[in-house]
Amino acid sequence: MGRLIFKNGHLFDGARFFTAHQLVVEDGIIADILPQTRQVEGEGIDLGGGTLAPGLIDLQVNGGGGIMLDGTATIESFATIAAAHARLGTTGLLPTLITDSRAATQSVLATATAAMSRVPGLLGLHLEGPHLDPRRPGCHPPAHIRPLDDDDIALYCEAKTGLPTLLITLAPAAATPAQIARLTAAGILVSLGHAETSFAEAGAAFEAGARMVTHLFNAMSQLGAREPGLVGAALGLPVAAGVIADGIHVHPESLRLAIYAKHMGELFLVSDAMAPAGTALKEFTLAGRKILRRDDALRLEDGTLAGADLSLPQAVRFLITEIGLEPGAALAMATATPARLIGAEAGRIAPGRAADLVLFDRNWRLAGTWRGGVALEAQAKSSTA
Repeated sequence: MGRLIFKNGHLFDGARFFTAHQLVVEDGIIADILPQTRQVEGEGIDLGGGTLAPGLIDLQVNGGGGIMLDGTATIESFATIAAAHARLGTTGLLPTLITDSRAATQSVLATATAAMSRVPGLLGLHLEGPHLDPRRPGCHPPAHIRPLDDDDIALYCEAKTGLPTLLITLAPAAATPAQIARLTAAGILVSLGHAETSFAEAGAAFEAGARMVTHLFNAMSQLGAREPGLVGAALGLPVAAGVIADGIHVHPESLRLAIYAKHMGELFLVSDAMAPAGTALKEFTLAGRKILRRDDALRLEDGTLAGADLSLPQAVRFLITEIGLEPGAALAMATATPARLIGAEAGRIAPGRAADLVLFDRNWRLAGTWRGGVALEAQAKSSTA
């Protein structure tokens, strides 16, 4: 593969910017960040004044490349989803299984474990459900929503031994603090979501070991004057929260308030992408229900939002151009912060790490993606439509 020299642009390493510097990559591994004035032999890659950042990290990806993650998933399914999002700028991800049967969940856990060594960019698995609050189902099939039981806990704890990250979104209505403590003791990351819960109930779950909130503001009890709900708990307590920054799932002013409240370190971007990501699909089926892709959104026929028609670079651009967030803070929400939360060796540019990189042009649109120093075909949007 040889030596690559990325130059004539800005470098963001996950924490800070370097100007007038160049990135040296040797055989797919980051070798050094050097002043632009240093003469280095190798193949030059002109960044055109854009910004080179670590490959983006997405902890909530339901599908992509035309398919959803479901009980029929194979290793090839995981590879298709990961490849679709790599072309969209996300080089590390947690494929996400939404609420399904116990048999489907067990099958996906086994397949994810087998895929870990064979699918580039696969960082683990996210189970969003089935242990949710039936009062806040969103687009999840109500027939499969159920409380957590001992058999589930045994299944998840065993699966965690083969997965570097197992993230489970659940609701306090479906899992007791003692059950949450058993999951977290096994190294499983617990996130609260799809929950009509009180501040006190959420607090008890966090005390038991839950560490995150799934797609902040959506499918959860809202902030009120006398009952802060799950939104209030997410904003007021020292926990992390994912957010969908597309201007549809969360109003820009609500997003600004969340950014201010969380002081950036614990808020991260997710795409909540579905099967159409990276394709021109106009509709698809989820648990037997038709999902329509219209006006940059995905909805059930009754209008309920069903995931997002979004890529992480689009979310980063939205934060910078529409919310007015400083670029380094926006980039960290899609790189170093999610990587740190799951303990992944990703989300940073540093010597010795894989050269998983993403390039934004001067207008903060995706301009290139590299995995292990190899350039991938980039798509600037989440669809070709």
